[in-house]
Amino acid sequence: MIFRIFRKELTDTLRDRRTLMTMLVIPILVFPIILNVFVEVSKSFEESASAKVMNIGIVGDNHDKYKIQLEQLPRTLGPKKISTFKDSLQLRKAIESKKIQLGLIIPGDESLLRDQDQTIDLKWYLDASEVGHSQRAQAYGASLQSMAEAERLQKLGIKQEQINPLKNSIINCASDKKMIGQLAGGFLPYIFIAFGFIGCMYPAIDLFTGEKERGTLETLLTVPISHWKILIGKMLVVVCSGMLAATCALLGLFISIEFLDLAANKELLEVIHSVLTPTFIISMFALLFPLVIFFAGVMIPVAIYAKTFKEAQSIITPMNILMVLPAMIGFFPGIELNLNTAFIPVINVVLATKELISGSLSWFYFSCVFGVMCLLAILAIGLSYKQFGKETNILS
Repeated sequence: MIFRIFRKELTDTLRDRRTLMTMLVIPILVFPIILNVFVEVSKSFEESASAKVMNIGIVGDNHDKYKIQLEQLPRTLGPKKISTFKDSLQLRKAIESKKIQLGLIIPGDESLLRDQDQTIDLKWYLDASEVGHSQRAQAYGASLQSMAEAERLQKLGIKQEQINPLKNSIINCASDKKMIGQLAGGFLPYIFIAFGFIGCMYPAIDLFTGEKERGTLETLLTVPISHWKILIGKMLVVVCSGMLAATCALLGLFISIEFLDLAANKELLEVIHSVLTPTFIISMFALLFPLVIFFAGVMIPVAIYAKTFKEAQSIITPMNILMVLPAMIGFFPGIELNLNTAFIPVINVVLATKELISGSLSWFYFSCVFGVMCLLAILAIGLSYKQFGKETNILS
């Protein structure tokens, strides 16, 4: 009987276009569209910023020398046009009016320019809110610094090797999988937690509040079937909807990485493929399943209590923030999975997923997280059954 109820409700749910959009279309398309637009826009801004002519203004008594050096810089650093100004006030006004993009002030003390024991402080002025200006200023400054260092070493008769007695090499012992786990591990659980919640929301409201509005829930309860079987059948539809939405979201992310050249580095793509093993997928869905049941168990009592579809939606929608907000903990550095965090709902799933991606999740912590979420899922089911059994909620 539970399966018959499940099949009947699932068929009705799949006929609803709004639910299909929430469960299938939006999760699959949202990441390819967003990531593709983000990548293309970023490339467009970078290309336009690098190809843009940079107007540079120079102030200082020795500006001719630096003007020549700037003109000799390779065109790979971007095209440039150089002009001179009388003082710094005129230079800053030109930057504010966008007549020039970069300003260079050279100290006027000739003793500093002649003294080989002194350091000249070149001051660059720019509007850091403009795209690419800071990067171009850093590139020009580094080039001038390299030229000045080479010139001074030549005058002193010193080779570069003579002033570099030590060389430090930092070697990363962490595996590529662990690095991806730390960088992207907080983002992945955020995806399936958010879409798992959204995927549960509309079916939960429609199967309970919606049937109350249509007057079909009372008729269903007159059928000689235990109320708990009806509840479990409907809840399975809600859980399947959440799982399907989360799966489609992950599928959309995989399509973005695989076909939109977001991971152009072949080595990075190989690492991603090595992470997506059957063991990883099964383990991840094992963590996701009780979490989605918990979401369904929290939404259903609200959907049963609410009198109208809009009322249920207005109550459940803010709950999305409360449920998804702990998932952002995965973005914070220094928070790791331990005996304390393993028993904190939602946060434990996020941290366990990070460890799962990096390949360092122990079976002990996995069992702790899975057990905690299963316990919460059971409590949520009990809460739903208690609310579903109240005639005041059904007949209100």
